[in-house]
Amino acid sequence: MIFIKNPEQIKKMHLAGRITGEALALAGEAVREGITTAQLDRIIRAHIEKCGARPSFLGYGGFPGSACISINDEVIHGIPSSKRYLKEGDIVKIDVGACIGGFHGDSANTFPVGKVSEEAQRLIDVTKASFYEGVRAAEKEHARIGDIGAAVNGYVSQFGFSVVRKYVGHGVGRELHEDPSVPNYGTTGHGPRISRGMVIAIEPMVNAGVCGVVEQPDGWTVRTADGKLSAHYEHTVAITEEGALLLTKVD
Repeated sequence: MIFIKNPEQIKKMHLAGRITGEALALAGEAVREGITTAQLDRIIRAHIEKCGARPSFLGYGGFPGSACISINDEVIHGIPSSKRYLKEGDIVKIDVGACIGGFHGDSANTFPVGKVSEEAQRLIDVTKASFYEGVRAAEKEHARIGDIGAAVNGYVSQFGFSVVRKYVGHGVGRELHEDPSVPNYGTTGHGPRISRGMVIAIEPMVNAGVCGVVEQPDGWTVRTADGKLSAHYEHTVAITEEGALLLTKVD
């Protein structure tokens, strides 16, 4: 069931989104060679709790961290560790959620560690741009969920990259993951109609190589099947009368 949010609920979600976005931005500013993923996780948790919220991911399905932090060919769900040090040339994906007032925010970004390869930077840039292609598709009159995926995939494929198909975006609200599923592939004109009051996480996960992924023995971390790089970009997006409102975007 898709839960439509009223303006007051979206206002509450904007608070959760702001806290989420701030925590992600702070972690991004701290990204540098030599820092551990556990240190980044502590930065995120400290900010979320300082704001009176709680980390949405901590304990979710048993996840041990406050954020998912994935490096290079790790696509999503990387577990923060005091033994994982960032190195020059890495790209690191940080996925953050915060809950306050009974509502969640969810956002992710991919950060370069120092100077990265041209391919890595292009992958980061294309992934972010594909998100905005998806947002523009969602704003069109009579849009459907399939329009988002078609726009994301259509953009990504121009660069020889591929979207992950096993994991998708989703609705956000009182639960971290709600209906509808929001794939990064699809057919224009198909899927649930996008209506005012719908709040969704649009989150392209883009691989430099094949779209296939492999779950790791830790039960969480997901890597690309061919060992090539992957990037991730996400905002929680509310569909309003004025268009798409990015609840987790901070200036």
